[in-house]
Amino acid sequence: MIPPGLMISAPASGTGKTTLMLGLLAALRRDGVAVQPFKSGPDYIDPAFHTAASGRASFNVDSWSMPRATIDGLVGNALGADLILGEGSMGLFDGVAIPGACGNGASADIAAHMGWPVVLVLDVSGAAQSVAATALGFKSMRPDVNLAGVVLNRVASPRHEALVRVGMAQAGVKVLGSLPRRKEIEMPERHLGLVQAGEQENLPEILAEAAAFVSEHVDIPALRAAAKTTLKTVPEPAAVTPPGQRIALAQDQAFAFVYPHLLAGWRAAGAEVLPFSPLADEAPAVDADVCWLPGGYPELHAGHLAAADTFRKGLQDFAQTRAVHGECGGYMAMGTGLIDKDGVRHEMTGLLGLETSFAKRKFHLGYRKADLNAPIPGHGAGAALRGHEFHYATILEEPDAPLAVISDSNDLNVPETGSIRRYEGGGRATGTFFHLIGEAL
Repeated sequence: MIPPGLMISAPASGTGKTTLMLGLLAALRRDGVAVQPFKSGPDYIDPAFHTAASGRASFNVDSWSMPRATIDGLVGNALGADLILGEGSMGLFDGVAIPGACGNGASADIAAHMGWPVVLVLDVSGAAQSVAATALGFKSMRPDVNLAGVVLNRVASPRHEALVRVGMAQAGVKVLGSLPRRKEIEMPERHLGLVQAGEQENLPEILAEAAAFVSEHVDIPALRAAAKTTLKTVPEPAAVTPPGQRIALAQDQAFAFVYPHLLAGWRAAGAEVLPFSPLADEAPAVDADVCWLPGGYPELHAGHLAAADTFRKGLQDFAQTRAVHGECGGYMAMGTGLIDKDGVRHEMTGLLGLETSFAKRKFHLGYRKADLNAPIPGHGAGAALRGHEFHYATILEEPDAPLAVISDSNDLNVPETGSIRRYEGGGRATGTFFHLIGEAL
């Protein structure tokens, strides 16, 4: 049986969703409650933190890029858990202008489809009873979205809390918790505004503090009692075509961003994933039939990668006879050179002619649709793919044959087409700046 769930959301980013989510996951796990986490939207970072806090693999569910069958199949991973907690992206109703597979990417789409009531985190700093008007608006915005209650965040004092609670009572909105101002458990930011779970050396201590903080200030029994679901039977997981039978997967701090549902789908299809570390100067397994370089932070490790001769030579040899695919950071590492933020150029693997620079940052963000001109591992020419792009690299050269016609969520073509280069021994190198989510069905 699929357990009941809740969607942790807010009016905007930076309001405290992640603090509440991680604190709840860690507190419930400490108390012996099995919680299955999910992340609404294409965020690459939060699922790893969810997994660390809950002890269960977290998955992205996204209404723009995934059909309902895929979303339902992923929620089937909650089998055996006691509770589902989904963490929203941005504001509850925020999405793109043109709907995709089964919505516009808003967390409200997932909450409505799954029947998960919303726990709204409200930043009450600088206001009191007026915050109730915000809660009331969120309560009435979509009739198919049920507001379980609110958790007040950044409360200044007991008097401040009492005033906010008066407004909520007048609006008929339940207060499930009240979090005082406390900066020390907030997640740090750097570079792209993202810190990976694996980089957080004191993560166990942060999670323990978050668990204690949330336990003290949130009515967890009332929150659990509000959970519901409309998914009554266990759905079949959506099939995922793996890129090969034996997949050499780059995996370290420079190459860390691959969607968990893809890895799980590859393994469920019977593929074997063979991790290797370019930063440790390791080459892809010689008996693999495909190599996949995920996104990450090659620009922060460009000097190490440039000096990794075994990795570079091994990848070059691999590409002569087999397929190598890179996405975002992996794509940049497949290029000829990468210029770091200080203007220093580092030699990359040279499988493609791509040249990128972080000396002049240019922000690229958003959903992507790709109609493939040529095959990539797991998908043939003509396939329609969906993914997400987030990076600050400036493209100096992208001289190889265009891999795809790529457009954004407004159906406007973007100039970063990805690249393909074929080798005489039958191998090929392909890459894109977007992170693959799946094929449009």
